[in-house]
Amino acid sequence: MELAIIIPLLAAAVQSGTPILYATLGEILTEKSGVLNLGVEGAMIVGALTGFIVSRSTGNPALGFLAAGCTGALLTAVHGVVCLWFQGNQVVSGLALTILGTGLANYLGTSYVGLSAPGFSPVELPILSSLPVLGPVFFNHDILVYLSYLIPPALWFFFSTTRFGLGLRAAGEYPAAATAAGLNVIGYRWFGICGGGFFMGLGGAYLSLAYTHMWTTNLTGGRGWIAVALVIFAFWRPGRAVLGAYLFGGIMALQLRLQASGTQLPSSILLMLPYGLTIFVLVLSSWRKKVSEEPGALGVNVEPVD
Repeated sequence: MELAIIIPLLAAAVQSGTPILYATLGEILTEKSGVLNLGVEGAMIVGALTGFIVSRSTGNPALGFLAAGCTGALLTAVHGVVCLWFQGNQVVSGLALTILGTGLANYLGTSYVGLSAPGFSPVELPILSSLPVLGPVFFNHDILVYLSYLIPPALWFFFSTTRFGLGLRAAGEYPAAATAAGLNVIGYRWFGICGGGFFMGLGGAYLSLAYTHMWTTNLTGGRGWIAVALVIFAFWRPGRAVLGAYLFGGIMALQLRLQASGTQLPSSILLMLPYGLTIFVLVLSSWRKKVSEEPGALGVNVEPVD
């Protein structure tokens, strides 16, 4: 009886955590290059709207998913223009990006509120879905969840072993030394910003194309801010980001189930659970800062070399 309750909750944690995982991995990629982007929420919600509109217009959710990533990259490129070309404050620019993206998506999406669009449905993986416990928890989801399983190890491999990945980390750690070694620090940072924005847009598209299959105002519901906090919790490691995303996804799934079960707890208290956990994670991460892998030049602007 306990497994009958726990397994669906764990499966819901994976599904609820997937959009947060996409966004967190995108922010890790951006911050590894030395750029702080607080516009994750804006990139996610613009990606969610773009994916929804393209999928509804074409009937092709895969095309909508790809378009959402491209839109996320395009929006975060505005952050790149401000920070890399004009040497603007990265914190202020990121906050402005969130305000811009949220306002733009809610305005342009007004006529789509309550409408549905073709999306992704669960696909059971042969053999794996039949495994006890692990099967229903991890292998009875849509294709976008399965894709999210592959990205963290791919990012780890990229950062740890590839020449371009090591160059990107150098741009975030020691930009002066990287420049002296002949690396194009600005180019690496552009890649980090736009590549990270692509993943953020994918995270938003998951909400509209797989999680809800519809559009509502403020669809992301603060998940972008949770992703920013998770980067710190994960110590900029893609593997730890998976654990953090599923932990937050589990809290979100739990509070929805508590509300559905008619608990006597006020709904406002339940809605606070994910964000209360966010604060706890930030406090815990600050306490353990000595083991942090924060890029040495995170948030520090670098002037272009002529």
